[in-house]
Amino acid sequence: MAGHSKWANIKRKKEKTDAARGRIFTKLSREILTAVRQAGPDPQTNLRLRLAIEQAKAANMPNDNINRLIKRASGGEEGANYEEIVYEGYGTAGVAVLVHAMTDNRNRTAADIRHLFSKYGGSLGQTGCVAWLFQQKGVFSIERSEGLDGDQLMMIALESGAEDFREEEEGFEIITKPEDFESVQQALAENEIPVADSEITMVPENTVRLSGEEAIKNLKLLEALEEHDDVQGVYANLDTDEVLP
Repeated sequence: MAGHSKWANIKRKKEKTDAARGRIFTKLSREILTAVRQAGPDPQTNLRLRLAIEQAKAANMPNDNINRLIKRASGGEEGANYEEIVYEGYGTAGVAVLVHAMTDNRNRTAADIRHLFSKYGGSLGQTGCVAWLFQQKGVFSIERSEGLDGDQLMMIALESGAEDFREEEEGFEIITKPEDFESVQQALAENEIPVADSEITMVPENTVRLSGEEAIKNLKLLEALEEHDDVQGVYANLDTDEVLP
């Protein structure tokens, strides 16, 4: 989930239940399998696979599991043939929502996603209705800590290829083009800067600021979409300080 309550969302990621971890492992496994089948088993030449492996390790997926998935996909073992689909729609108050899914049953997934939008007061839209509001970017979130100098961090980020640097109340955010993600990641590691969260994601060009019940309705929609088994990523241009219990 992206585009809202960033720091609260980072904290929630760290507090995932075992059931939630199981869903995350399933989605990461699906991403690794698809990446290998698309561009081969070598992470040095397959950026998508390399990023999927990094995400899996960040989620504490055992290395043995990762290696088995790569071997399974590269060995041509038969399995579900996942189709990648992007759904676009709106939450309440005009919030734009982008959903990336992988499915072996397009009709089932489309019906489920449409139902979730409707259940929480939103609507599934036509292809292209909100995608233009988002750009693919690399994002690093770094929490404030003793001894971390914002000016020095900004110089490290910009000199390693970052596109933008933002200082916020709870920490710092570094924005990169997808192709510069790894160089910035390496620079942060070399300077021993702890990263709270990092990903290549879809960043909205503008946001809708909401509070109270309208914000909660949208947060419930986004969480329901994110928890669907076929959904790999959910992105919205919602900006709010509200959090779900």
